Amino acid sequence: MVHEQKSLLTYKTEDGFEVNSLLVTPEFASEEDLYESPIIINLYGVLGHFLTRGTPVRLPPLLKEKNISTLSVNTRMAFMGQIMGEGIFPDTIHEMKESVNVLQKEGFRNIFMLGYSLGANMAVYYASQTSSFGIKGLILEGCSYSLPYSQQRRLERNRSIPSYEAIYLKAKEVLGPNPEKKKKDQIFIVYRAWGDSFNPIDAEMFTYRTWWFMRGPQAYYAKTCEIIKNVKIPVLFIHGIDDDVVDIWEPKELKNIMNQAGNKDVTLRYIPRAKHDCIENPKDSIDGITGWISKID
Repeated sequence: MVHEQKSLLTYKTEDGFEVNSLLVTPEFASEEDLYESPIIINLYGVLGHFLTRGTPVRLPPLLKEKNISTLSVNTRMAFMGQIMGEGIFPDTIHEMKESVNVLQKEGFRNIFMLGYSLGANMAVYYASQTSSFGIKGLILEGCSYSLPYSQQRRLERNRSIPSYEAIYLKAKEVLGPNPEKKKKDQIFIVYRAWGDSFNPIDAEMFTYRTWWFMRGPQAYYAKTCEIIKNVKIPVLFIHGIDDDVVDIWEPKELKNIMNQAGNKDVTLRYIPRAKHDCIENPKDSIDGITGWISKID
């Protein structure tokens, strides 16, 4: 008998970043059953899985009830990495690679990756650049068509201060010809980023480097619509019907891009009675995830 467990894991990536993750496993009759059963690497956004609610908190126990293990990973985007300066989008591939390595070394054989919101864009980035190394499928919840495009459109709609173009020009001035260097950087605030008011809830903050690599017009790896054609493994999109962050057409267009590139094993499931967080409707979300996983060889 292998008892259910909840364990905090800490490990370092090849570039020295320290990853904190939470491993949750159900009870199994044997270790063989544990390692043969599905396990999902969960990737979240700028709050990680310790400082938020909804999907990051509720998903692991819900999946545990279905005999699915989870490894919830705090990448360098977590704990507001976009403000603290270490949340460089392309660098997150190191956390994803090392998390897969950790599970493989432990003995897990059926590894999936689920990304929620920003985490969905990171999951596509990983799969597109590594030939989906070590994972059997992607689950993308609330996945944006393109992080730069979505912010540009949102800021234009809300008449943000500064504008998207003004941020880009200032970023070029601050970062100089080589944004990869860490020597020059500054924090800035975007007012009216999420709504047409100056209330704090409608503002957002970045450093110019974190913005450049995640939201800037040259942030290639954050342009999911351009890289998702390279993902050749099965993909499940789940998307809240009432999502107020990512438009309802976005996962449909991403699915079309994948189909046109030759990947026909792509499923899109709209979740009723849910906004950006599909776990607002836990039954339909979990049924969709578990039913899809059961069909993957």
